[in-house]
Formats: sequence, C-alpha cells, structure tokens
Amino acid sequence: MCLINPRVDLAFKKLFGSEENKDLLKSLLNAILPPHEQLAELELKNPYNLADYIDGKLSILDIKAVDEKGKWYDIEMQVEPLKHYGQKALYYWGKVFTGQIESGELYSELRKTIVISILDFIYFPHDERHHRIFSLRDIETHGICRGLDYMDLHFIELKKFKKELKDIKTTLDRWVTFLNNAYTYEKDKIPVELASDKEVQKAIEKLDLMYLNKKEREYYEAAQKAMRDSAEALLTAKEEGREEGREEGREEGEKNKAVEMAKRMKKENEPVDRISTYTGLSKEEIEKL
Repeated sequence: MCLINPRVDLAFKKLFGSEENKDLLKSLLNAILPPHEQLAELELKNPYNLADYIDGKLSILDIKAVDEKGKWYDIEMQVEPLKHYGQKALYYWGKVFTGQIESGELYSELRKTIVISILDFIYFPHDERHHRIFSLRDIETHGICRGLDYMDLHFIELKKFKKELKDIKTTLDRWVTFLNNAYTYEKDKIPVELASDKEVQKAIEKLDLMYLNKKEREYYEAAQKAMRDSAEALLTAKEEGREEGREEGREEGEKNKAVEMAKRMKKENEPVDRISTYTGLSKEEIEKL
C-alpha cells in the first residue's frame, strides 16, 4: 500500500516534477488539455531539486514547464481551501506570462501560458463539473482572437469526482482516481482499470517506493496534519451550522407562538404590560401587532 499521499504538494511535485518522471507529467497534462492542444515534448523549468528543500525553499512547489511549441504551463496542487483561489491562479498566470521576457524585449516573444490548478476542495459549489476551463473570449460571439489567445485556466476539483472504477473511461478519469485513492493501492494489486494505463501504473509504483529525507518528511507530515485539521474544522463547522440552524428554528417557533398569544390577548383588550409579562415580547413589539 502506498504510504505517500500524492495530494500533498511536496509529494505531487516530487512525483510529477522530476526529470525521470516527465512522462507522467506529459500524460497528466494531455489528459487535461483539449485534443487540439496535445503536447509531444516537455521541458521542466523548475524540476524537483532536493537542494531547494535543504535550503528551506519549501514554497517552490508549483511545476513550471514548456512544450515543443513554446507554450508555458504552471501546475499546482492546492490542498488548503482558499476563498480567493481564483485571484491566486490569475496571479500565477501573470507571473509566468510576464516572466518570459525581460525589460526591453519584444512582446512578440511572449507565448501562451496555461495554469492548471488541481484542487483538493470545492471552489465552484454550484457546478457539478470537476473540470472547468476559462479563457479570453469575445463576450458576444464567444470567439477567440488569435492575438489574445494567451491564457487558459484549468481547474480540477478532486472532491467532485464520484465515478467508481467500473465507470472510468478517460485518462483524466484515471489520473483523478489515482490522486484521490493512490494511498489505498498496492503496487502488486493495482486495479485493472488503472493498470491499463502504463503512466498511471508507473506513478503508483513510484509513489510506493518514494523516499523522503528528514526535512522532506517534516514538511510532508506538517502538510498531512494541516489536511486533517482542515477536514476536521470543516466537519465541525458543518455540525455547528446544523445545530445553530436547529436552535434558530426553535427560537423562531417560540417567537411565533409568543406573537400569536399576544395577538389574542390584545384582541381581548388585555393591558400591554400584562401581555409583555406573559409573552416576553417588548411593548414596542406588542404595539406593532
């Protein structure tokens, strides 16, 4: 059974952002990209480097790559829920896009930049799709202008993926299933629905053998704890919300009963002070009835 969770950003980058595993990243990207944007070659711009972690650069956990056509990719695994994650994705796009050229160089050197955000939380609560794509389009015709076709934002929401193994059909289905469930698979007992894809099978085998040194292990365990704490906090908030809703319902019911009683007493010309004593309503509330 895999002991490493690939959704932890460090493990994700070590698995998909290493030179020896570029085929895994290419497969993942092609599973996400539309048919007309499939890539053949990939160059990692910030490959996983143990020295970064020795030097304390634990924040460099996104993966940057360029394909054979010059398109840039920025891939991030985001576990902690962020209310303003959309702004973060746009910020990442802006940094990668503008970082392609130095001051004084030609704008024509800029190449399309694609940000792929794999989220371990639900960012679009009112949409059941687990894969969404945003790009610059004409607001009336929805057409794309070649001179502005320089940005795509992909969002993969892992928690929205509900397919069972028997219903898996696409490579993206297999990768999302891997990210959600890899820690439950043994390298010698990989489900046939995943083992049919050599890259996914390789990812499970690599994850099973993945070694973390002391610094990496400290970061990984802290991230794992943060994931558990976040899930527990979310569950607590939901339970408190339900209890608060029940309490509000009880209070509203009692208030309605008091109002009805006050109306009857007022109709019988009972003094306001007496009505207030019996119902708990203020004199102002009673006079408005």
